[in-house]
Amino acid sequence: MATMRAVDIKGGTGPATALFINDSTPKPTPSPTQALIRVKAFGLNRMDLLQREGRYPVPPQAPKTLGVEFSGVIEELGSKAHEGHEDWKKGDEVFGLAYGGAYAEYITVNVHMLVHKPSELSWEECAGIPEVGIIAVEGRYVAGATTWITALQAMYLVGEFAPGKSILWHAGASSVSIAGIQLSKADNASAIYATARQDEKCDFCVQRLGATAAFNSEKSNWSEEVLKATDGKGVDIIIDFIGASYFGGNLDAAARDGHIVNLASMGGAKLPGGEDVGAFVRKRIRFEGSSLRSRDEQYQGKLRNQLVEHALPKFKSKEFTIYVEKVFDWESVVEAHQLMESNKTKGKIICVIP
Repeated sequence: MATMRAVDIKGGTGPATALFINDSTPKPTPSPTQALIRVKAFGLNRMDLLQREGRYPVPPQAPKTLGVEFSGVIEELGSKAHEGHEDWKKGDEVFGLAYGGAYAEYITVNVHMLVHKPSELSWEECAGIPEVGIIAVEGRYVAGATTWITALQAMYLVGEFAPGKSILWHAGASSVSIAGIQLSKADNASAIYATARQDEKCDFCVQRLGATAAFNSEKSNWSEEVLKATDGKGVDIIIDFIGASYFGGNLDAAARDGHIVNLASMGGAKLPGGEDVGAFVRKRIRFEGSSLRSRDEQYQGKLRNQLVEHALPKFKSKEFTIYVEKVFDWESVVEAHQLMESNKTKGKIICVIP
């Protein structure tokens, strides 16, 4: 059996220090519709931390190796991988989304989830584009490090964004909201608001990303600030990762016929007693949840196409920026996980395989 090097976990689960590179991991073989990719770089997501600890509901089709986003080179193609709209060939430089297995020298992925790597972008930038993870852990839903496909999903497929609508991104300095604020600006939102828990992050949202205004949720009543900024109207779309602790504020800040898209519940999943839900009827509000990793390949393929249509040209022109916090050699994957656990980052953490 052919083998490869891949990141593994001592004992199957454990802390960051349990990670090590296993030299005898079985090398995957592509199915007829898959490609075998030699990985150049992979992105970290918070779901990886929880999967490492044994607290993540891994999809049944996922390998045990961590990692869902990567960039690399096609090494081999399955017998039916040429069928479809893309003319893939050995040696193509690509990036993409997988159910798992990216922390390795090689990964197999359905070709529908691959995107040609633009020459204008680095391996590290491309490895940070695709994915976010949303999971339930001990009654709380936790968002992984967040990126462009999830922002596209939340805005367009779920939130039904259209030019001229206003939008609020919670956790404004997270990777999904960094992407979403840029997408909202490029697609002519009438106003873009954000929340964050630090003044520095609020300034980042406005000065670097182009948000109309950002509100420090630790120092102010952010829903009241949104209503003041919109002359009492509220916002058309709210993208929320916080959950229960922001539930009432979201109802207050939503405009009539507003749409609240919930992607996680980092502030808890259980509502306190006495929560007033009258705004659902009074303002005709729609509240909808969504996730990505558990979706089938057809759904994920639609999002891949949205990425190519809406975002890829702007990546090439540098109108959109992929914020990479730090790049590690994959031999330092322990330090990379520890940095993510510190919760002090903005943007992506990337590991490269020399």
